[in-house]
Amino acid sequence: MKITVIIPTYCRPQDLARCLSALQQQTRQTDQVLVVVRDADAQTWKFLEDNKETYTKLQTVTVQIPGVIAAMNAGLDAANGDIIAFTDDDAAPLPDWLQRIEAYFLADSRIGAVGGRDWVYQGNQLLDGAKQVVGQLQWFGRAIGNHHLGVGEPREVDVLKGVNVSYRRKAIARLRFDERMRGSGAQVHFELAFCLALKRAGWKLIYDPDVAVNHYPAQRFDEDQRNKFNDLALINAIHNETLALLEHMKPIQRFVFAVWSMLIGTRDALGFVQLLRLFPREGTLAVAKWFASIRGRWQGFCTWQRSRPKIIPQTSITLGDVE
Repeated sequence: MKITVIIPTYCRPQDLARCLSALQQQTRQTDQVLVVVRDADAQTWKFLEDNKETYTKLQTVTVQIPGVIAAMNAGLDAANGDIIAFTDDDAAPLPDWLQRIEAYFLADSRIGAVGGRDWVYQGNQLLDGAKQVVGQLQWFGRAIGNHHLGVGEPREVDVLKGVNVSYRRKAIARLRFDERMRGSGAQVHFELAFCLALKRAGWKLIYDPDVAVNHYPAQRFDEDQRNKFNDLALINAIHNETLALLEHMKPIQRFVFAVWSMLIGTRDALGFVQLLRLFPREGTLAVAKWFASIRGRWQGFCTWQRSRPKIIPQTSITLGDVE
């Protein structure tokens, strides 16, 4: 099988250099490396030009539209591998990353995607921990991540994380990342929409903690600054999550999800109960998060409603009508 690795990048040449170096050290070498670069990203283009003799297998793809979704879709259009793997420019796959990925796809033709743990570093500090529940979507709409803390045996999951994921080309031949996802950079929760579409098509998604990358979260150049509150970033993230979930759910689940998300919610997408829980500690910040959460849910519902297929009512025609 041929393997393509796609790396979207923007204004982080030092991080990109670490990522490309890690790919060169793979025990199973890549057949194609695609780096997707924004047309206006002068510092990355200079880095690639200065190092073109070092990265001989590397191909570049130019994209004009901001956001990771446009970059990933452009990469998919240029990929020629039977396996298409994605990682971020601020990640460094472990040496056996591609070897382990390929083994899964060779072993089971029903596997559509494989991912694993990203070992997250904040500076020199490893965010260590252990979670058994990873990448699960509960029936009422609560999505559980924990990909950076997963331990245990390989297992099927509902969602994989974009920093460490690979797809069977056959499984995603007709899929592209959803361009309705909002955000000018990170476009949070794009993985949820894509993975749930694969699940609906009947493919297996495998999470194996040993399929690993080191992850050094770098500066973002958009409204989403990771752990700093920004109302637009939160609205966009919750819009994206809501849209993905509504498209996946059955009608009764949508109703339960609406009640649960507005009444309870999570720490990241506040419902009323979460507002009451956080208010003593966060005060007006909790209120701002709650307002942004409600707006994100509503806007996600509106996007879903507008983009639903329209059902055209059938009209009966008698012979007299056409004579």
